[in-house]
Amino acid sequence: MKFWCCLCFTVEDDEPEETMKEDGDFVDKEVSEGVVMESNEAEAEEAGPRLEVAASDRDGHLRMFEGMVQAMRGGTQWDESVCVGALDTLRAAIRTTPRWSEGETSSAPPPEVEEDGDHDLHHKRARVHSFPHDFYYAMALTSGAGNSSSSDRDYSRSQGSNALYKSEAFYHSITPNNGDEENRYDSGSGKDDERDNNDTSNTEDFEVRMDLTDDLLHMVFSFLDHINLCRAAIVCRQWRAASAHEDFWKCLNFENRNISVEQFEDICWRYPNATQLNISGTPAIPLLVMTAMTSLRNLEVLTLGKGAIGDLFFHSLADCQMLRTLIVNDATLGTGIQEIPINHDRLRHLELTKCRVMRISIRCPQLETLSMKRSNMAQAVLNSPLLRDLDLGSCHKLSDAAIRSAAISCPQLESLDMSNCSCVSDETLREIAQACANLHVLDASYCPNVSLESVRLLMLTVLKLHSCEGITSASMAAIAYCSMLEVLELDNCSLLTSVILDLPRLQNIRLVHCRKFSDLNLRTLMLSSIMVSNCPVLHRISITSNSLQKLSLQKQESLTTLALQCPSLQEVDLTDCESLTNSICNVFSDGGGCPVLKSLVLENCESLTAVRFCSTSLVSLSLVGCRGITSLELTCPYLEQVSLDGCDHLESAAFFPVGLRSLNLGICPKLNALSIDAPNMVLLELKGCGVLSEASIKCPLLTSLDASFCSQLRDDCLSATAASCPLIESLILMSCPSVSSDGLYSLQWLPNLIVLDLSYTFLMTLKPVFDSCIKLKVLKLQACKYLSDSSLEPLYKEGALPALQELDLSYGTLCQSAIEELLSFCKHLTHVSLNGCVNMHDLNWGISGGQLPITPSISVSSGMFSLEYVHDAVEGGNRLLQNLNCVGCSNIRKVHIPVAAGCFHLTSLNLSLSTNLKEVEVACFNLCFLNLSNCCSLEVLRLDCPKLTSLFLQSCNMDEAAVEAAISKCSMLETLDVRFCPKICPLNMGRLRAACPGLKRIFSSLSQQS
Repeated sequence: MKFWCCLCFTVEDDEPEETMKEDGDFVDKEVSEGVVMESNEAEAEEAGPRLEVAASDRDGHLRMFEGMVQAMRGGTQWDESVCVGALDTLRAAIRTTPRWSEGETSSAPPPEVEEDGDHDLHHKRARVHSFPHDFYYAMALTSGAGNSSSSDRDYSRSQGSNALYKSEAFYHSITPNNGDEENRYDSGSGKDDERDNNDTSNTEDFEVRMDLTDDLLHMVFSFLDHINLCRAAIVCRQWRAASAHEDFWKCLNFENRNISVEQFEDICWRYPNATQLNISGTPAIPLLVMTAMTSLRNLEVLTLGKGAIGDLFFHSLADCQMLRTLIVNDATLGTGIQEIPINHDRLRHLELTKCRVMRISIRCPQLETLSMKRSNMAQAVLNSPLLRDLDLGSCHKLSDAAIRSAAISCPQLESLDMSNCSCVSDETLREIAQACANLHVLDASYCPNVSLESVRLLMLTVLKLHSCEGITSASMAAIAYCSMLEVLELDNCSLLTSVILDLPRLQNIRLVHCRKFSDLNLRTLMLSSIMVSNCPVLHRISITSNSLQKLSLQKQESLTTLALQCPSLQEVDLTDCESLTNSICNVFSDGGGCPVLKSLVLENCESLTAVRFCSTSLVSLSLVGCRGITSLELTCPYLEQVSLDGCDHLESAAFFPVGLRSLNLGICPKLNALSIDAPNMVLLELKGCGVLSEASIKCPLLTSLDASFCSQLRDDCLSATAASCPLIESLILMSCPSVSSDGLYSLQWLPNLIVLDLSYTFLMTLKPVFDSCIKLKVLKLQACKYLSDSSLEPLYKEGALPALQELDLSYGTLCQSAIEELLSFCKHLTHVSLNGCVNMHDLNWGISGGQLPITPSISVSSGMFSLEYVHDAVEGGNRLLQNLNCVGCSNIRKVHIPVAAGCFHLTSLNLSLSTNLKEVEVACFNLCFLNLSNCCSLEVLRLDCPKLTSLFLQSCNMDEAAVEAAISKCSMLETLDVRFCPKICPLNMGRLRAACPGLKRIFSSLSQQS
């Protein structure tokens, strides 16, 4: 008896199976079940006593087998290499066990076990079996690419049957050409081990099989599909029997398989208890299905299709008494022009999809569901009194009378689909409504003659009327009688102008692409979902519902009136409703019908001009793109988020109270009046409100206020804000020219202020800042050109602002001496910016140059850093400066920062765009970044910076020798930029790499990176 892979077939001649004898000759023998052949039990008994394997070796084999099981358990994508590779390892392991003499065997069981032929299949613990050299495993060489392991010897298959399909090969027996050789088949490497060939005798090779509890094997195999079950069957007898269990073969799927009648008969004989069968797309469907009906007496589900099915099948259908479901898809029934009878007393589900038949007669008293979708039959006679679900969708050849006759013959009908049946009329619907009192679901989409005139469907719960040209506002009267209606779909009803419905159970309604639809009035307490889209003339919506939680009415350009009574409504999206007026604010305010509304989106509603909301539930409000709004008033104590991007014409805004934590009004350039009462606000941005003159800000938790470019902001406003917001830590007053020294005295109310930006102001003194801001860490005074040279003296003479770390004096008018004294005595500064200081001539921190007091006068040779010296200098009072920026200082000519200057924390120095800079000499132990780009006058560069990693010399006139000498003492340099340096040849970068081997990137004019 042959075993066929249920998913891989080809037509082969049936040949008798053979089994191998010990001397290599073949004899005919019938094999019971499986892919491999069983060894002769009598020969096993005569071979000798059973081989006893050491406990340690057995444990190792068990662990190896557990690995095989885990590999299979990992998923159905199990390849034969799992078992083959494991068996190869086990073969190698077994060779280490003691050899048995000629004639001995380990496969013969004791006498009491011999009597039970199935003992191996019912053991309760794992065991290791070894077989003599003359027993050969039958391997299945399969792979997705059609490749298999190669072998040095040519192996010939016995005359047993085999099946090949798409590179899936199943071998019943394999023997070597030279039967005298003792070498067994090796699927792992294709070669026998040379050492074993020299050392072993006729009895030295053993085949190993690992057994496992049957219950566990059954559980493992339950994860495999049919292909992998067939692959598992080639491992051993136990696996073969376990994989053939009928639990795994209840469902036989041969869809689109090239299976012969002989093969199919064999499968049906082997698994007579199969309950499901799919032979759709197979050759010789009529013969196969007749075979199945006579062989598979327990068949419950049968699937056919993609071919011609003769009337003999339908006449014999009653013989398959257990059949419950019949599916026929894309088939020609009979000759295509004759009447096909389908009679079955127990059939419950019947599908005849895309079938070609002239007339069909169905007598199935137990039938519950029937689908004839897309079939081209002209007449259908039904005698199924229990039918509940009937699908006649796209049956274009069925006449109105045929549909009516088929439907009214089913008094228990609950669901009817007659979509795309263009001949259906209202008369048919009226008779169906009378005959089918339990009809719940009706799909009459794409039926142009349906208008529902005088149709009463009292029990209807789902009604779909897509693209029904006959549906108008008058049809709503018929729908109003459907008191049980829950789902209503009216998409593409081009003549529909209004919908006025009072349906207590309606939950879902769709109105999409209704070109003439203008008025929607719904009163339904259970409405939970509404979809209204692309209705260009819709101007009025009124909804009353206790269950609606989310409403989306996007892109209703004509919508002007919205009335809502929805106590559960939480989210509303009215994006691009351009015609909405200010009256919409009353709908969403307290008392407007949405008491629990949390999120409101009114983006791009350009007709809104004055927005006023008073809501105790609103949490999020978006007015993005509402360019027409000039006035905004929000009284929403729980409002946490408001978006005003694009509100370019907003002039006055009032927030009292609101729950906002942050607010950005910088995108409202015309804002002139602001009132905020926000107990939780911590961040407020007014950047760019150039006409803001009146501002009342009451935010007790505010920590950051950005009023940049508020040119009309006055001292009284600043004082009131400081008094009401005592926790401010960051205050940005850049380009606020109306703020004077008098207003800065209010900073005494801000004890936590650490960041203050007074750039581009007209201040003449900083005394209010020095007196009030004790904790100040960052002070920015860019372009404060009215500050005198003595205005900063309190910093370096009186010790003002002891916590100051960052000072920005860019584009100021301070003289050279003031800058030198500031840098000399303010050693606590970490970041100093002197960009664009035209009065700065030199940065000379040498021992004899400048007025800088120098830290310990210790003689240190150039280029020599020692840990002892660095430690002594730090202990001697070095400065904390980390970042120094002198960008665009056009009058600076020399920069000299020696080791004695004590800049041991300096990591970044930027001198770019200093066009008159000629000499730079820097010796800083921790300097990492140096930028000298566009210093076109630079002639001398001396660097002693062992930690420098980035050096930028763009557009400098230095030659290669000078650059090479400069970087020679920068051992950690990684990036060098010499682009646009006219004296440096891009082709000679190797010279620079040789001077500094650690270079990773050199940017030159020839290439972006070399």
